[in-house]
Amino acid sequence: MQNTKYQYLDVSDQMKGLPQPPLELLAETAVPEIELPRPETITVAALDLRKAIEERASVRSYSRKLLTIEELSYLLWCTQGVKEVVQGTATFRTVPSAGARHCLETYLLINNVKNIKPGIYQHAALRHRIIEINTDRHIADKVTASCLGQNIIKTSAVTFIWTAVVYRMAWRYGERGYRYMHLDAGHVCQNLYLCAESIGCGVCAIAAFEDDEINQLLNLDGKDHFVIYIATVGKKQG
Repeated sequence: MQNTKYQYLDVSDQMKGLPQPPLELLAETAVPEIELPRPETITVAALDLRKAIEERASVRSYSRKLLTIEELSYLLWCTQGVKEVVQGTATFRTVPSAGARHCLETYLLINNVKNIKPGIYQHAALRHRIIEINTDRHIADKVTASCLGQNIIKTSAVTFIWTAVVYRMAWRYGERGYRYMHLDAGHVCQNLYLCAESIGCGVCAIAAFEDDEINQLLNLDGKDHFVIYIATVGKKQG
C-alpha cells in the first residue's frame, strides 16, 4: 500500500504516449467458440433491488439442478457485459472500472450447465461467447485442490475465476493500478451476487487459493496475468 501512494508514482506509459494494450486478452485455441444467447433476448424474474441486497448471502450448498445457457449468458452479461466499445480505446460495461480500463478476464469452471461439456472456458466479452480451454475429466478436482480443497468448487454449477491483466490497468495508472484491479474484482463479484438472486442461484466468493497452482492450471504467468478472485454459483436448495 505504501508503494502505491501517489507520491511515489512515476509518469505512466499513457502519459509517455506509448500504445495501450488490447481491450481483451484471449487464450490461443483452435476449439470453436460457443455463442451465447444475446442478453436482450433473455427474460428473468423481476426482483426488487432492495430485496436482492437484503437477501444477499454467501451460499455454500447447491442443488443438482442444471443452469441453462441462457442463465449463464445472463450472469456473464451482468458481470462483464460490454455495452459499448470505443474502438481501440475503451469499453463501457455493466460494472464500473477505474478509467474504464476493465483489466479483468473471466474464466469459468463449468460443472453443471445444460448442453455444455464440463471444463474450463474463457468468456470472450467483446463477442459474448465462451471458448473451450480445458475439458480434461480431472480439471474440476485440480481446481478444487488449488482452492485448498473447498468442495463447493465441484458441487457448483459453475465457478467464476476472474483474472487481472496488469498492464491494461498499469498503462494508465502505474503501480497505483494494483489497488484498482482489486476494487474492480469487488465490483464484479457483487454484481454476481445480486443478479444470481433473480435466477434462484446462490453465490460464494472465494479468496483462499494457491496462486501459483491455479495460475498454472489456466496457463497464466502469475506476474503480468494472474487469478485475482473466484466465486461459485449454483441453484439454491429447496
